[in-house]
Amino acid sequence: MEVRLDKYLWAVRIFKTRSDAADAVRNNRVLVNDAYAKPSREVKVGDRISVKRTLVTYSYLVKELVSNRQPAAKVPDYCIDTTPQTELDKLNKPRETIFVFRERGTGRPTKKERREIDALMDGFYYDEDEDLD
Repeated sequence: MEVRLDKYLWAVRIFKTRSDAADAVRNNRVLVNDAYAKPSREVKVGDRISVKRTLVTYSYLVKELVSNRQPAAKVPDYCIDTTPQTELDKLNKPRETIFVFRERGTGRPTKKERREIDALMDGFYYDEDEDLD
């Protein structure tokens, strides 16, 4: 039995639609055995599939081939999720936000207030950029 990569990703519920799976493969967000692939690539038992989503790179091991969409309860029969806990921890990382409180009904900020907000935001983004170097 031979199964296309995009069809397999859809069948084991990694993507909601087959076209979403094909787009992800075309945009190099899916690796098979640490190599980029095309949507038409044939999947084999034992292949390692990595899927990059927003912050996390999910890892899967092909256990069995399947071409039809499976119920969520049967997915572990065909695919093993081998995503490391360090990757999953990225989902729970606290998100830093800046909220400037303004009294309700005061309207848009004045020019002076806007400059103060911009200065605060520039300092925040500048600090983040420094950390990346």
